[in-house]
Amino acid sequence: MADLFERLVKNYGPLGQHRERAHGYFAFPKLEGEIGSRMKFRGKDVIVWSLNNYLGLANNPEVRKADAEAAEQYGLATPMGARMMSGNTNFHEQLEKELAEFEGKEDACLLNYGYQGMVSIIDALCSRHDVIVYDAESHACIIDGVRLHPGHRYVFKHNDLEDLEKQLQRATALVEKQNAGGILVITEGVFGMAGDQGKLKEIISLKDKYEFRMLVDDAHGFGTLGKTGAGAGEAQGVQDKIDLYFSTFAKSMASIGAFVAGDKAIIDYIRYNIRSQIFAKSLPLPITIGNLKRLDLLRTRPEFKDKLWENAMKLQNGLKEKGFDIGNTDSPVTPVYMKGGVEEATAMVMDLRENYGIFASVVVYPVIPKGHIIYRLIPTAVHTDQDIEETLKAFEETKKKLDNGDYKVEAIPDMAEYSAKRFEYFGSKPKSSK
Repeated sequence: MADLFERLVKNYGPLGQHRERAHGYFAFPKLEGEIGSRMKFRGKDVIVWSLNNYLGLANNPEVRKADAEAAEQYGLATPMGARMMSGNTNFHEQLEKELAEFEGKEDACLLNYGYQGMVSIIDALCSRHDVIVYDAESHACIIDGVRLHPGHRYVFKHNDLEDLEKQLQRATALVEKQNAGGILVITEGVFGMAGDQGKLKEIISLKDKYEFRMLVDDAHGFGTLGKTGAGAGEAQGVQDKIDLYFSTFAKSMASIGAFVAGDKAIIDYIRYNIRSQIFAKSLPLPITIGNLKRLDLLRTRPEFKDKLWENAMKLQNGLKEKGFDIGNTDSPVTPVYMKGGVEEATAMVMDLRENYGIFASVVVYPVIPKGHIIYRLIPTAVHTDQDIEETLKAFEETKKKLDNGDYKVEAIPDMAEYSAKRFEYFGSKPKSSK
């Protein structure tokens, strides 16, 4: 018999294997100071493009005041217990009511966390007889929820309607053969890595040919898309056709928690069967009351969303004008696609942070195929024109270095020493040098 822990420490996994080199810099970095477009990283000022503070509510004075007053009045312990047992309040029910009205649905159910909530919604909705059909580029919370599903599931190529139809045909045939179960289609309002919207309108049109229900994860669309900010469904004119609308408070609302909205009968079913909420402590009142204030600002202060989009367009147009590939994003999420290896990406990220003061999230192998680099920039309403200009210049200069091979292992003197010291090499060089 093998020792469980011994097996684990022999293989830390695809990401964990790099922990000694990455920890504290590429993984688990610490951004310090007031949340905003400029913070401190390892004692240096950096322009931050990795926070989902879309509307700038994280440090909005009205939000901070509401949070503080609620914390002073109620503390973090109130209410005690799960909502079903002893943790329900008028504030929780008010937030659910206002969210449902905002999203044009009959009812809504609060969830403690977005990731946990989506996994649990899938578990509550689907039995072993039901079939799930989902987009290949769905967020990890959807993937993990689907993996736990005891029945069949079919994946369709990202935003590929022809392939979706094929999978719906397979699902329909299976349901008819077993004479039990139904079909749930899951997609996203905005895909968080590529920034493209899910083809909600086109998927919903397939209901004329196939019988299924639709669950949409709109974490990045809620508050950023649509005339009122109600999300991708509103932007595409099909909000009323979405069976279950899900989003988190962790993006536009800069908070904790999530919700799912839909027909009252189905939301009631979820409310009484979603195990992660039935057996978990209720959201504390300071968070619940703070979320009410955030929702109020989201609805009544359209200038926040307008400023977000103004900044997003300046950043995206600037990148395109300089020849960068930002894919097919039609949301504020701004991916920047490049070619290069892991070591090149490592050196480039360090150069950006240490010499240009730019902090942006980067994705490389094994998350994506070898030879590819993806930066993901998240513009917010609090970024300035100067932030954007400095970032565009930094990306332009470092991209030239990448293309010239300056970040290749052989181009960096004493790579062994560089690897050991990790972030010290580029930090010792002047900004203008290669």
